Amino acid sequence: MSIYTTPIFNINLTKMIENFNLLKKLSAPAIPAAVVKDDAYGLGAYEITQSLYQNGCRHFFVAHGSEGKIVRHAAPKAEIFVLQGIGEDSFEYFNEAKLIPVICSPAMLDFWHTHKIEGIRPAIQVETGLNRLGFKVADLEKLTSSELSEFSYVLSHLSCADEQAHFMNARQLENFHKIKQRFFANTPATLSASDGVFLGSEFHFDLTRLGAALYGINTAPYRENEMKNILELKAPVLQVKKLDKGEFVGYSATFRAPCDMKIAIVSIGYGDGVPRSLSNRGKVIFYENGKACYCPILGRVSMDNIICDVSSVQNISTGDFGYLINDDYTVDDVARDAGTIAYELISNLGKNPRFIRNYTA
Repeated sequence: MSIYTTPIFNINLTKMIENFNLLKKLSAPAIPAAVVKDDAYGLGAYEITQSLYQNGCRHFFVAHGSEGKIVRHAAPKAEIFVLQGIGEDSFEYFNEAKLIPVICSPAMLDFWHTHKIEGIRPAIQVETGLNRLGFKVADLEKLTSSELSEFSYVLSHLSCADEQAHFMNARQLENFHKIKQRFFANTPATLSASDGVFLGSEFHFDLTRLGAALYGINTAPYRENEMKNILELKAPVLQVKKLDKGEFVGYSATFRAPCDMKIAIVSIGYGDGVPRSLSNRGKVIFYENGKACYCPILGRVSMDNIICDVSSVQNISTGDFGYLINDDYTVDDVARDAGTIAYELISNLGKNPRFIRNYTA
């Protein structure tokens, strides 16, 4: 009998490239850029970038200069934009890796003017309704025509693009057009992230920023997800045993068996990024004769283990693997059951150093 104790996280790069190519087609003729911030949403910025670069992607977005340095090693001739911009703490990353800052405030523009890097033309972020980072019209009015012409791209970000009929989409599009026409008539523009791609060509402009959808997340939940799931998370069973009627399960005894049951203790928990909110709500999948058996999580998710009801699985033993994410129970499904969003879920899972991580074709 084989004994395993470590969860396994498989990331399918071939399916990711298929997602990229579909998004590229939907975005055309806009340039498709890949968003690989937060270590490519936790999935490994170097490996993800390398695969995308080898398949023709030449534009990338990160959040911080330190991330850009990692991406530069995987994409030596790409344009790498840094969304949080540039400051004293990150200047050396920009200088060394030739990164492109997204200037998001007048104070940052002042810093750039005294710390320009030869050969780099920054982008500028403008405010159209999200009220996060970006120049407002009053800020832009203070800039000279020479200053306005120094940017390689003008950028803004949609707040409600995951809701097709939301009034903010039309409102922000109109605001962006007005700002571009008045201040940046000849400057390339980018407005849409993954969700904006599905709103239509009028939102695409010159470049689209493809992030969550690359990794299989449904960023347009009002329509069937066209993206392929690229993630498989599985964990081994450490023990299978009988649970008698009336017995309790887990910390705080939040589950009591209504009848005699069979349970499996699976080697994964919130210390691995599994949301504690899946307690008494989530599922683990086991397969029997090719059929998926959805086994409810019982009691609290603990740091290293979850306990699930495997009464419906006839043949299960120590060393078998249960699946927490796969094609039958996607990251969107898990996030729904956890009461969160898939973006947060994969970011937290991806940061776990305890997984055996594999990149598969």
